[in-house]
Amino acid sequence: MGRFFALRREKIEDRRQVAEAPSRPIVMRGTVSEPASATITEAPNAAANAFSRLDQPIREIYLSETEARTLAAIGSETPLVERLVAFWSNHFTVSIQRGEIAGLCGPFEREAIRPYVLGRFHDMLSAVVRHPAMLLYLDNARSIGPNSMAAGRGRNVGINENLGRELLELHTLGVKGGCGQHDVEAMARMLTGWTVVPIAEPDGGRFYFEPRIHEPGPKTLLGVAYPESGAEETLAALAALSRHPSTAKHVAEKLARHFIADDPPPAAIERIAAVFQRTGGDLKEVTRAAIEAPEAWAEPLAKVKAPQDYVVSLVRATGMTPNDGKLLIQSLRMLDQGPFAAPSPAGWPDRGEDWLGPEALMHRIEWANAAAKKIGRSIPAEAIMAETIAPVAAPQTRAAIASSDDPVEKLTLLFASREFQRR
Repeated sequence: MGRFFALRREKIEDRRQVAEAPSRPIVMRGTVSEPASATITEAPNAAANAFSRLDQPIREIYLSETEARTLAAIGSETPLVERLVAFWSNHFTVSIQRGEIAGLCGPFEREAIRPYVLGRFHDMLSAVVRHPAMLLYLDNARSIGPNSMAAGRGRNVGINENLGRELLELHTLGVKGGCGQHDVEAMARMLTGWTVVPIAEPDGGRFYFEPRIHEPGPKTLLGVAYPESGAEETLAALAALSRHPSTAKHVAEKLARHFIADDPPPAAIERIAAVFQRTGGDLKEVTRAAIEAPEAWAEPLAKVKAPQDYVVSLVRATGMTPNDGKLLIQSLRMLDQGPFAAPSPAGWPDRGEDWLGPEALMHRIEWANAAAKKIGRSIPAEAIMAETIAPVAAPQTRAAIASSDDPVEKLTLLFASREFQRR
């Protein structure tokens, strides 16, 4: 019963936030305290390497955006909302692995993700697909129909399938959702013309539909014929994909894996998927179904915190006010989860085994020790434990912390404990 009550207060708070969620778009909290610095020593990992390749002006924009994002998560009065923003931003990944879009990652999350995390899945999907960050990240802005007007005038032609494929296999139906290569090709043909105004032109950088590069003719997607109708083809396809049973199951499985367990029970997935379909993809109700699932309460420490969750939870638990948010971004890169730096369009993994390998665990312990040194004697480890893991702390954890006379060592043992590493 102790473990059941351990996260009861947190889970009840999650429920309250869902119940009281505003119907209007959610506004980003947090501001950038000072211009971002680019003089940060990099760790030898993928997130850090992506950052090191950024040009100076884009790097400064990226640092400012990610600093504001991280501080907002730390200071938020609605942490569930911040967790959902991170979840959906990861589901619809855009990444600085394509360095030219690094300055667009923050606006993408604010404009295409944050307003919809407790709204309708279809609205979020539509905002994502037309956002310049996604169109550039997955090369759709340069996709030209071979039979389009532009092709007839001798322009370089070629349909790029990246966005069409990821839209079906990652964002909606899932890889086992029943789509084949012919569906990917049909979706890619529909998406031709969805592009971005060249940055040098007036209104540069905004989305627009360019009929001159759109592939003409009817398309068939998932057995449904779509007559030629320009941009309306994709809009109709997005509406159909948002209602598809495979989309409901794919989204339900990802939410169950995030809130319940690495290998979530099939019954829980089915219940969440049923809510998705019954409500037409109402993410407020779908989220409620995930966090109120009995399985989510059966094992409070089932999930390993990803680095972003770990860093944010430690700062929130200690009540520290970060003087420099950029140092937190450096910490996330050291732990190999730099903001908007996922290695592929599939996003960051959501399983414990992906975050607790020997090297990754060592990095966590080193970071826990650095955080403990920063706190020093200002906050006793026992006080932090009482407000965090006390109801679920194993006797071995309690004994290890109690046996030390060094305040920094006590804090390190607390922050590096199995219980603090999980949620």
